[in-house]
Amino acid sequence: MFGLSPWELLIVFLAILLLFGAKRLPEIGGSLGKGIREFKTSIKDVEGEMRAEITGDSPVKPETTQRQATKTEV
Repeated sequence: MFGLSPWELLIVFLAILLLFGAKRLPEIGGSLGKGIREFKTSIKDVEGEMRAEITGDSPVKPETTQRQATKTEV
């Protein structure tokens, strides 16, 4: 994985733990995961719009309708 040995990964993890602290790591991980999810969603939306432009169809956003359905169920 990226040319790093398990020992190097352990040292990097310990350095991050010392810099940010144990209480802050879950917040950082959650924010990072949320950012990645939003990025993937925006990429899918752009791909859908590009396909719609190429084929001449109207753009369909299944991710948006899925999010709206989830919000109403909760």
